[in-house]
Amino acid sequence: MRHIEAEEKIMLWECEAPYTKESPEQEQPSIKAFPVEGARGAVVVLPGGGYSHKAAHEGDPIARMLNSQGIAAYVLDYRVKPCHREAPLSDAKRAIRLVRSFGYEKVGILGFSAGGNLCCCAGTLYDLGNPESEDPIERISSRPDAFVPCYAVSSFMEPYAHMGSRKNLMGDEWENNELAKRYSAELNVTEDTPPAFIWHTAADQAVPVQNSMNLANALADKGVSFEMHVYPKGRHGLGLAAEHPLVASWSNACCRWLLEMGFGV
Repeated sequence: MRHIEAEEKIMLWECEAPYTKESPEQEQPSIKAFPVEGARGAVVVLPGGGYSHKAAHEGDPIARMLNSQGIAAYVLDYRVKPCHREAPLSDAKRAIRLVRSFGYEKVGILGFSAGGNLCCCAGTLYDLGNPESEDPIERISSRPDAFVPCYAVSSFMEPYAHMGSRKNLMGDEWENNELAKRYSAELNVTEDTPPAFIWHTAADQAVPVQNSMNLANALADKGVSFEMHVYPKGRHGLGLAAEHPLVASWSNACCRWLLEMGFGV
């Protein structure tokens, strides 16, 4: 396995990333490394922020929490508005390929809110790699071994979509309902979709809990394994939820689930 320094910044592409011209004045996408010696699995972490920014409390602190349980993590600095609508997904898929190239047996993806939308897209719109690519990273599958949507905007379909995220990602096409289906995970689940750990609060006023419930129903309909936790109280955007002890239990439950799947040391 490649030696990686703690908090090392690793560029996703050595050359210019796809859709760079549609992402003016944004840094080239990268991952921030939080390795764990001997870890068999790693998780790509996607902070939320409505596809307009990335919330700091949903990035590095989550990676450190995973580290504390023996799971490696990589926080993805993906592109947001203004960008081509496919730029964030291209960044997430590349991050999965790149982290897998480091030698991990398992690679998962975890995201919050709009980052949860990106997480869900990565979990349902993956590809198995291009064996004819000159870039060895692009030959690697982007299918995650697990995905973890956290109070996720899992759907862009009304009446439960977070329209701010939909507008920021889809730009001038935000009213195109046929296109919005691409970014609505409950419509894209198949029997080969990886297992999921889902959590939400029933009191979420920004992203209705029906986002997660409809995703869970779709997974159940296709026979895909999942674990789901819905907490009765708690606002949107809690992250580790230190101020809500009941909700904060999500992190231990999630790590237990990941460890049972072989992500630990």
